[in-house]
This record gives sequence, C-alpha cells and structure tokens, in this order.
Amino acid sequence: MKITILGCYAATPRSFTNPTAQVLEMGKQLFLIDCGEGTQVQLRRNKIKFSRIKHIFISHLHGDHFYGLVGLVSTFRLLNRENELHIYGPKGIKEIITLQLKLANSWTNFPLVFHELTSKEPEILIDNEHITVSTLPLKHRVYTNGYLFREKEGDRRLIVDEARRLNIDFTLFKSLKKGKDVVSEDGELIPNHLVTEDPPEPLSYAFCSDTVYDPELVPLIANITLLYHESTFLDSEEKLAFPTKHSTAKQAAAIAKAANVQKLLLGHYSTRYDNIELFRTEARTIFENVLLADDGMEIVVE
Repeated sequence: MKITILGCYAATPRSFTNPTAQVLEMGKQLFLIDCGEGTQVQLRRNKIKFSRIKHIFISHLHGDHFYGLVGLVSTFRLLNRENELHIYGPKGIKEIITLQLKLANSWTNFPLVFHELTSKEPEILIDNEHITVSTLPLKHRVYTNGYLFREKEGDRRLIVDEARRLNIDFTLFKSLKKGKDVVSEDGELIPNHLVTEDPPEPLSYAFCSDTVYDPELVPLIANITLLYHESTFLDSEEKLAFPTKHSTAKQAAAIAKAANVQKLLLGHYSTRYDNIELFRTEARTIFENVLLADDGMEIVVE
C-alpha cells in the first residue's frame, strides 16, 4: 500500500503548499482521493500516470477539496482518454462538473460516470476480488464523507522448497495457494498447511477529511492499518474547531487511540502555522505512532 500526498493544507493554495489531494495504491489499483487546485500539476510532479486513474473520490464540495476536478477531467479529454472515469462524491457534483463542460463546449470523449452520494450511513461503493471501498460519514459544515479502503485476504504463501521435497507437481501450486489439499506424484494426499503459510495481513486505510471531533467514527475504523485524520488546529486554537467543524491534532490522536489504529497520519493544517512539527508534538501526548503528511510525501506500508 502506498499513499502519495499531493496536497494536505487547508484553505487557499500557496506557492509552496497545496490543498487536499492524495493518491492511494492498493489492491493492484490506484485511487485519487480529493482533488484540490493544482492536483494535475502535482500528479505530473510526482510522476503518476493519468491513465491509471479510474476512480476519484471527493469528500465534500468545499473548493479546497474539488476545484481541481474539472481541470483534470478536461486534461483527460485532451489526452484522448478512452477508459471510463468513475467519480464518487456528494449529490450536486455531477451538475457542477457537467455545467462547466457544457458551457465550455468541452464534453468528454470518454465515459464519465458519476456516483452521487446522499446516505448518512456507511455504504459500500466498490467490492471486487482485491478490495472494498466504503463511505465514512463525517460531520462538517456541509455533507461530507471519508472513505475506507480495505484489502481482501490474498492467496496463501507457498513454501516452494517443501512442495518440491514432497514431490508436488508445479501445476498444483496454484491450488495450494488457494488453500486446497493436493495429491503428490507419489499418490500421497498432502495437507495444505504442510506446504503453505498464512497470507500477509490485509491492509486498510481510512481517509477522514474535514470533520469535527466525532467519537462515532471509532467503531467504523477500529483496528485499521493507517488513519488519515484532519488536524486543522493546534490546542491554542481549539476554540475555533467546533464552530468551523474541524479537529485539532489532539482530537485526531484521541480518535486514533480509541480506534486502536496502527498509525495516524495528520493533515489539512491551517496555513496560520509555520511549523507543522507542532502537530506531531501535540498528537503524541495522546497517541505515539504519528506521521505528518506533507506535499510530495510517499508513505509505503507493507
């Protein structure tokens, strides 16, 4: 699993920071999560192929989370894209994007499929052989969702030397990886557990965009591998968090601790702060394993 941070700062773009956008590689697929201004430039800068993007997830319709979307869609058109592009986001996103394309006489030459969201309960959006993606209802000033990505359990790991020692034909290796017992060339039934090991623990990633501190999230993200949680404010501005429906670094850490996640990734920092290291310092008073998102950063979890 790899997360590439394209932008992770709140409010307006600056010459040296970008609003929210990130790319997740998981389950042999690539997903774009949020699409603030400058996203396609950041995709270029981080050498991510546009053609690999088949699914885009928008958390909510505040500009710093989706104003880069119509530009990216337009660029796909100019690049003669043919594959479907699926866009998931709040009801209204289809109207916004298609109106811009209509008035610019720039209809796409590829299928543009919108999945408009209205539910305030978690719902599954993608369920294939490798991964599931579901919504995480968040509490912000407008309708907002986070997204939970979960790998499915993979094939068992084959102990090749042991399989050969027991004279198992290589054509049966696939069956072994699927957990089946097989018969060796000597006619002996070989139990699967003798020649395979458990698969790696499936990884999981929760993207919690703009949200007020909300303990109702905890059971939805319990025991996941990595949690991205917004941390707009430090303790000194905690009084601003609830009125603006944002969180502090300590509040994000409290969610991570209660949910027993393995790692916490902070982001969406207010641009009033010159030193983001302060966010880690405050969060670690509650939860130890804290990472700080920053533009251009890659996080690899195995």
